Amino acid sequence: MRVLVVEDARSLAEVVAEGLRDQGMAVDLAHDGLAAAAKLDVNAYEVVVLDRDLPGIHGDVLCQMVTGRDDRPMVLMLTAAGAPGDRVSGLTLGADDYLAKPFHFPELVLRIRALARRRPTARPRTLRAAGLELDPVRRTAVRDGRPLALSVKEFAVLEALLRASPGFLSAEDLLEQVWDENADPFTNTVTVTVGRLRRKLGSPPVITTTTGVGYRIADDAPAAG
Repeated sequence: MRVLVVEDARSLAEVVAEGLRDQGMAVDLAHDGLAAAAKLDVNAYEVVVLDRDLPGIHGDVLCQMVTGRDDRPMVLMLTAAGAPGDRVSGLTLGADDYLAKPFHFPELVLRIRALARRRPTARPRTLRAAGLELDPVRRTAVRDGRPLALSVKEFAVLEALLRASPGFLSAEDLLEQVWDENADPFTNTVTVTVGRLRRKLGSPPVITTTTGVGYRIADDAPAAG
């Protein structure tokens, strides 16, 4: 899942971003409305965590810009303006959810995941293919009933491949969805992570690679012996 956090308080933005990355999300940061608008024009996000009182472009204006897009991301307003009237006005602008500061971080994570599931193009919560089952909310993954002990990035790569199944994801696709805009496009981190994931998934292999195309998990991949 790729998330854009738009927050002008840099220390808070970094704390939120690092916490979400620890949950396996790819997180980009913007500290003003202009930078956020530029990132939204370049990258595809599932959820935008948006402060209201932003420099450059006000959060209310940015919210209306986002919600007017085709295939738009879901918007969670995260702001100090927490009175009932503030919530109503924020939701009226098109925000999909509203959370007042200070907030409980586990609640923020649950709300972001819930918003991602509500997107019109979102798949069911539990992802299944080729004997694999992955629950992004409970952070569990099994193959043919066998629990898998995956790192944060391994889990995120498996989630991305299952969401795309039976289609392919290139290494560039995985960098965009699982890492973030700071990832080095020339790094071999995708190859290394997929290799570790393959070993943990066991035999027979479930992730296939097509040169020049990418990785995929086919629906008809063989079950584990």
